[in-house]
Amino acid sequence: MAKKSNSLLGLPPEALEALVQLGQRLRAYRQQQEWTIEEMAERLLCSPTTCRALESGKPGTSMGVMAHALWLLGQLDSIHSVAALSADFAASITAGRKVRKRVAASRPGTISESDRDF
Repeated sequence: MAKKSNSLLGLPPEALEALVQLGQRLRAYRQQQEWTIEEMAERLLCSPTTCRALESGKPGTSMGVMAHALWLLGQLDSIHSVAALSADFAASITAGRKVRKRVAASRPGTISESDRDF
């Protein structure tokens, strides 16, 4: 049996309920596709047990499996509304982002101009 982390043990009831509701929505989408748990698990490349845990809202289920399930069910765009940033805040983050320049690879045995500055 997996050891439970303190962060999962301390999850507020509201967060647990939100996960349960999300799992119920995923189950409804799966049933709308007329897929069994086994078929969904096969498509998700996980075990049926993991798929059941996802649909039950178990908090220890991988976020990667969740994102894969949303993609598979055509609902991946909904993930962008989770903890969405205001337009002003998002713009300020991207405006302050530094972009790294790629360093050109030099031939072996050559010395660059910056290496000559000593």
